[in-house]
Amino acid sequence: MNFIFISPQFPHTYWQFCRNLKENGVNVLGIADAPYESLSEELKESLTEYYRVENMECYEQMFKAVAFLSFKYGKIDWIESNNEYWLEQDARLRTDFNVTTGIQSDKIGFIKEKSEMKKIYQANGIATARQQKVCEGLDAALRFCGKCGYPVIAKPDIGVGAGGTHKIHDEQELRAFFRSYADKDYVIEEFITGEICSYDAIVNNTGEAIFESMTVWPPSIMDIVNKRLDLSYYVAQEIPESLSVIGRETVKAFGVTNRFVHLEYFRLDKARKNLGEEGDFVALEVNMRPAGGYTPDMINFAHSTNVYKIWADMVAFGKSKLARSSQHDSGNALSTVWQDEYFCVFASRRDIYEYTHSHEEILARYNAHIVMCERMPDILSGAMGNQMYTVKLKTRQEKDEFIRFVHEKK
Repeated sequence: MNFIFISPQFPHTYWQFCRNLKENGVNVLGIADAPYESLSEELKESLTEYYRVENMECYEQMFKAVAFLSFKYGKIDWIESNNEYWLEQDARLRTDFNVTTGIQSDKIGFIKEKSEMKKIYQANGIATARQQKVCEGLDAALRFCGKCGYPVIAKPDIGVGAGGTHKIHDEQELRAFFRSYADKDYVIEEFITGEICSYDAIVNNTGEAIFESMTVWPPSIMDIVNKRLDLSYYVAQEIPESLSVIGRETVKAFGVTNRFVHLEYFRLDKARKNLGEEGDFVALEVNMRPAGGYTPDMINFAHSTNVYKIWADMVAFGKSKLARSSQHDSGNALSTVWQDEYFCVFASRRDIYEYTHSHEEILARYNAHIVMCERMPDILSGAMGNQMYTVKLKTRQEKDEFIRFVHEKK
């Protein structure tokens, strides 16, 4: 099996996908713009060959790279980056080289454009917030806000995280927004309050989730980015059955196969007409790749497992002995709570603030529980802070105390 891994060096932990593919007998071929000398030794050892392009944004260069590797090694069976930024290009390369193990160009709109995602949710009866496209004009937006009420959220139709997102509180702000963004590809969505919970799963070639987990995020990543707030989030010990159900329904609705998915939902903090009761899950958006940053590693720590291997097993064999979900374990049903489960908690700091407890105090207090501690790359620091600490803990009380200790300011 020939597997082309696009940009295998970013995030730097992705070498583990490549290593586990290699250990499963897969021929792993890398394409990226990073110099070969800059690759980690672990990644170099995992790749059969590395093809460097000058500019990954240039499709002609990427096409030539795939063509060269195809000529040298034979038919390419997989092309994948597991990276949101390259999903559209991945799909185009698969289509042009007739690689059928992933999403094709004619389907990419449904997973990249928020307005197209809404159509899938609505067609399949999955609860989701109402939405209006900005291109339909100010009058349509005014009518929409009249029905939904303020505030509303305006965000790019194609975008990752909270970049370019605006909270609009009244008609005056809406009119001001249109003066600046009327010609931009934006959507306006009704504002929903509650935790953001993600359904993180690995899906095999029949669309069955062979691994499931839940990550709980702060209610507003937008505020964390725009107001430069501290960030904390965690992978939960267990996944509620109701999240498993809506997650599987969403996977089926989008026709997802052969992927690591990160599907986001609001967990309502109060009942909302036409959406659900307090505690119900409401669809936010789909991401057909692993959760960002170090979340895959956090999932590993929380569940004492290895999602890099489970994913590589899915690629090579369609199943994994490490698989854990409430509906699949090599044919045997499991509950959604397992042994050796933890809360894996991420808390970060920003260099612009002074904190009560020093870096050394955190290390001393949580030494036995720390699983990761490092500076965040500049490209991720806007959302994720500058210095991160990640621990695994047994109770909610311990989780909450850790976050308070790290974030407490002078």
